Amino acid sequence: MLKAILFDLDGTLVNSDPLHYLTWAKVLEIYQFNIDHRFYQTRISGRTNAEIVADLFPEFSDEDIVKMVDLKELKFRELAIDLQPLPGLIEFLDWVNQQGFKTGLVTNAPRKNTDFILEILKLSDYFDSVVLSDEIGIGKPDPAPYQYCLEQLNILPEEAITFEDSPSGIRSAMAAGIKTIGVASTHNPNSLKDLGVAFVIEDFNHSDLQKINAKI
Repeated sequence: MLKAILFDLDGTLVNSDPLHYLTWAKVLEIYQFNIDHRFYQTRISGRTNAEIVADLFPEFSDEDIVKMVDLKELKFRELAIDLQPLPGLIEFLDWVNQQGFKTGLVTNAPRKNTDFILEILKLSDYFDSVVLSDEIGIGKPDPAPYQYCLEQLNILPEEAITFEDSPSGIRSAMAAGIKTIGVASTHNPNSLKDLGVAFVIEDFNHSDLQKINAKI
């Protein structure tokens, strides 16, 4: 029996990836490191900031990593003041409330960004559980963030579904045993289907979402 609906943040509740790409490109350019969209999707999207910087700059100290991450997120928040929820999201969340489902947010985003985006979307008080990879010490694609969310909500994996846009997030949720719906805002729908998601949506106006019990 379905008891909870879980969500990723970036690329799922809001199409923030274009701004993340732009911000990473600008910050990395300072360090004479140029990227394109393909590089962003394969080496950056869906990963924690610390993992990204440590991968791209293995010579960096912990202090250097923190410095770059802080700069990147500061620049992102400066650009993100006009972000809008993915089409149909607010109506779908209202429906989720009407059904009495528990809600969870599971993200690799840092605390300041998470709080900032939820405030902009007017969702600061919406979720029953908010799990940040930074705060539990391990990020997606490891299943631990989703497992932690299940524990917080006191539910079993088969009692939840999750919405995810990135391969990293999909692998995390599915490894935790949670059926997953792909959100094709940042990656090709076929690449999400290949990962084994239940089905793929472009946004929350998808006609079958309010039949989700039957679909899943």
